[in-house]
Amino acid sequence: MEYNTIIFQVEEAVATLTFNRPIALNAISTELLNEFSNVLDEISTNEAIRVLILTGSGEKAFVAGADITELAKLNALQAKIFSAQGHRTINKLQHLPIPVIAAVNGYALGGGTEIALASDFVYASENAVFGLPEITLGIIPGFGGTQRLTRLIGLNRAKEMIFTGKMIKADEAQTIGMVNKVCAPDKLMEEVVKTAKIISGKGAVSLRAAKQVINNGANVDLTTGCQMETDAFALCMASEDAYEGTHAFLEKRVPEFKGSLLNE
Repeated sequence: MEYNTIIFQVEEAVATLTFNRPIALNAISTELLNEFSNVLDEISTNEAIRVLILTGSGEKAFVAGADITELAKLNALQAKIFSAQGHRTINKLQHLPIPVIAAVNGYALGGGTEIALASDFVYASENAVFGLPEITLGIIPGFGGTQRLTRLIGLNRAKEMIFTGKMIKADEAQTIGMVNKVCAPDKLMEEVVKTAKIISGKGAVSLRAAKQVINNGANVDLTTGCQMETDAFALCMASEDAYEGTHAFLEKRVPEFKGSLLNE
């Protein structure tokens, strides 16, 4: 499928989705949001893809928030529809069964930060900037920022960022837990791809099980979460990759995971 605002590529088991509106700093338009949602649907049904990388085109921005030229024209009902559409799409991203790495290469503001928050982890270039500055427009984050940021960095830090609309650089984002790794701009994608390839070489069943248990367990008590883990562990043991992994260890060789979700 061809897209106007997104570049989508797959190399071996790693997919790269590039937000591609460089003149608008990759701001989220209705078209981009629709195409992003469609790409996520495409990825979720493609068993060959084991890792997704998100990044932005150009050197200035990952995603610099919503397209204000569109946003300024919305009435209350249209704003609710737009926010709901954003939530549906970001939820698709968070619940994608495969690992997602955000490669933040510049401004990640508003919706850009919200996309990063819904990814599994974030690598950022040294010139990356994060923030939820919606308060400066007389509105609030509308794609889950008030909820995901609070859960990630804590109530007080999230309130400070959202109430002031302040932007933070990559090193501070790393300090407070929003970013896993900060890279030189010209090394960012190299580092992200390196990590993606390591992950993509693991068993598909165990990768999906680990993500599901971690995400779902974060919203329940410890006892329930541990029971989820027990059930998922047992299901992993029924997979072809578990057989390959354990026998490769005993035979002192590197496992060759086929990545199939179904035993043959």
